[in-house]
Amino acid sequence: QVQLEESGGGLVQAGGSLRLSCVVSGRTFSSYAMGWFRQAPGKEREFIAGISRTGSKTRYADSVKGRFTISRDNAMNTGYLQMVTLKPEDTAAYYCAAATAAARTYVPESAEFHSWGQGTQVTVSS
Repeated sequence: QVQLEESGGGLVQAGGSLRLSCVVSGRTFSSYAMGWFRQAPGKEREFIAGISRTGSKTRYADSVKGRFTISRDNAMNTGYLQMVTLKPEDTAAYYCAAATAAARTYVPESAEFHSWGQGTQVTVSS
């Protein structure tokens, strides 16, 4: 069983930046593709970024493309989400997730993610 724990959320002004981290334990980190999702109150959970096992392939939702960057450090068992130019509409609980992926350069679809962290809150004030 893989465990994930997010950190790095907080309150930031519009236009500011945050970096979220996701520490993974319980299994070999490099065996999993990773993703970041978010959920705002009253809204469905939204996929925002995914990264392959090697880190060589990424995919982003249109809403964050060009502002958010997903990355990973397999030696540190940690994934990251760098967020810049934050907007009030980015306010949400952010979750990291893991997906089993046979191919090292595959970025899974949203439904393929099967393990989740507890989430970290990001609040962007206007």
